[in-house]
Amino acid sequence: MDDPFNLHEDDVVVIKAFDEWPEHLFQVWEVYDDCITGYSLSGPLEGVYGEPAFDLILRVHSRADG
Repeated sequence: MDDPFNLHEDDVVVIKAFDEWPEHLFQVWEVYDDCITGYSLSGPLEGVYGEPAFDLILRVHSRADG
């Protein structure tokens, strides 16, 4: 799957609620064919590294370039 959001390093996305975790902000470090890597910025997962798949992204919250 290609990146449907055209994401770049330091963009911030909204990760949808899943399992017992609420919706939260996530800062992108790297973009791969099927997922992104980075850290949660809010919620109970704040500061935790993750590798969410693109289907967990609701929308782009902010772009690194402004």
